[in-house]
Amino acid sequence: MPSLLELVRSHTDLDEDDVAVLQLLTADWQIIADLSFADLVLWLPDKGGEGFWAAAQMRPTTGPTAYVDDVVGSFVPVGRRPMLDRAFADARLVREGDPEWRDDVPVRVETIPVPRGGRVIAVISRNTNLLGVRTPSRLELSYLQSAADLTAMIAAGDFPPAGQRGDHADSPRVGDGFVRVDERGRVTYASPNALSVYRRLGWSGDLDGHLLADVTRDLVPPRRRPDEETLSAVLGGRAARDTEVGDDQVSLIVRAIPLRAGGEHGGALVLVRDVTDLRRRDRELVTKDATIREIHHRVKNNLQTVAALLRLQARRIDSDEAKAALEEAVRRVGSIAIVHETLSQEVHDEVGFDEIADRLGMMVAEVGARPDDRPDRIVVRREGSFGVLANETATALAMVLTELLQNAVQHGYPHDEAGAAVAGTITMAPERIAGRLRVTVDDDGVGLPEGFDPDTSLNLGLSIVRTLVESELGGMLELRPRPDRGARVVVDVPVDGV
Repeated sequence: MPSLLELVRSHTDLDEDDVAVLQLLTADWQIIADLSFADLVLWLPDKGGEGFWAAAQMRPTTGPTAYVDDVVGSFVPVGRRPMLDRAFADARLVREGDPEWRDDVPVRVETIPVPRGGRVIAVISRNTNLLGVRTPSRLELSYLQSAADLTAMIAAGDFPPAGQRGDHADSPRVGDGFVRVDERGRVTYASPNALSVYRRLGWSGDLDGHLLADVTRDLVPPRRRPDEETLSAVLGGRAARDTEVGDDQVSLIVRAIPLRAGGEHGGALVLVRDVTDLRRRDRELVTKDATIREIHHRVKNNLQTVAALLRLQARRIDSDEAKAALEEAVRRVGSIAIVHETLSQEVHDEVGFDEIADRLGMMVAEVGARPDDRPDRIVVRREGSFGVLANETATALAMVLTELLQNAVQHGYPHDEAGAAVAGTITMAPERIAGRLRVTVDDDGVGLPEGFDPDTSLNLGLSIVRTLVESELGGMLELRPRPDRGARVVVDVPVDGV
């Protein structure tokens, strides 16, 4: 299904400012669909003047849909739907006409022009399923009147107001709690859900006839209120914005949508949503995140302690072979500690791996140097980005990179008996393609030994790498000489995310 922006670019002459208005409108039009008990379709004029393109569609959550199938991307030529043509040409609401029949369902259609800068940039069709229509209740009458006010504001260019979008996750919806207030902020109607929300705050009676700002001010302690200007503006229905209020047990989000008739303030819709459970879960997540970060921090400290003990043990051993083995163990433990240190600073279950890879490169280069080596004898650099990886993937990949870099330093740039050393550059080149991470580690050292077979090698580091890549990460490992000089290792593993 094409997006609104794709359809605009392909079939219309609308500019960026026009698109911004349409995006702001479609961010808030779920409210109009719910209040109208009707489907909304946004029609854009074709740049050749030959008809209209359906660029967006919204179904109501309060009633039956008038469309069995989605219509986004479809084209209607001029003359097929005269009400679209008249709304666009005359820049006015069009309600005349008999109901249409779709799949044996009668549908009442109204068309609403969307003006900007003295011209109509789109038309909204409001499609109401008339099957099973009955005498409306007071709630339904309040909904329909509010929908009529909002559609008139659209046709006049007064809706949506510039400012906050209404499509963020916490934004109240019509079904959460609906309150209609007059121009003074006095409640003229409150839905049963809105009454239930206020009763959770401690209100015992009806809201009709009361100033909503005064009621809320009496129920909410000062420390849980916004500033007085915001409280009065939102609860009085004079500002198109939202705010959060509550007490120690209950949290509410309140959103006001001022209604204007002929440019004059005529009251407002006030939508309320009980977000107590959401805020409780937010607090639990914050506590959980803090606990997880503290665990990672302690694991990092413990690993650093283990590494220090291994270094101390290495200093007390006379055997060069045993000392080298302990130093390798120190590097392996250190690589895992770097991952946990990074995770201790994150709040998610994922981690940006570039910093980890860079630190591993510096660690391996420093540990592999002798006191008499020049500081830049071996340079480890990164070309490209690893992106964000899951914690488990990051830990295993850190071990893999440590082993590969250490093998390259140790075997690709050896010292001879006289102490002379081979210098060079090791390059890590990560690339993410279609759900996979491909990491190429190139060195320009002396290359692989003649007759070397990675499948039969007993090298411990290579065995660790193969086990981690193939068993734990579910990937593939390739080791081969570079075309010119040195060795190349390619690690290809599946990854989630971007």
